[in-house]
Amino acid sequence: MKVCEITGKVALVGNNVSHSNKKTKRLFNPNLKTKRFWSEEEGRWITLKVTTAGMKTINKKGLAAALREAKAAQKVY
Repeated sequence: MKVCEITGKVALVGNNVSHSNKKTKRLFNPNLKTKRFWSEEEGRWITLKVTTAGMKTINKKGLAAALREAKAAQKVY
């Protein structure tokens, strides 16, 4: 599924609107990239599917803090 593992962003549904104003459904997918991050605490590479906004969050807060916050914000069903 197309979900950012840091921010939790998912695909949104919208419309393609033609010149005649005819509307057809479409998906707005998140800008996902598969990226490896080095974890200093674990001493290994961690591969994540993250959006570019998620990469900026990791650069700002650090990998460990971003993963901690993502796990805390994760919905439990």
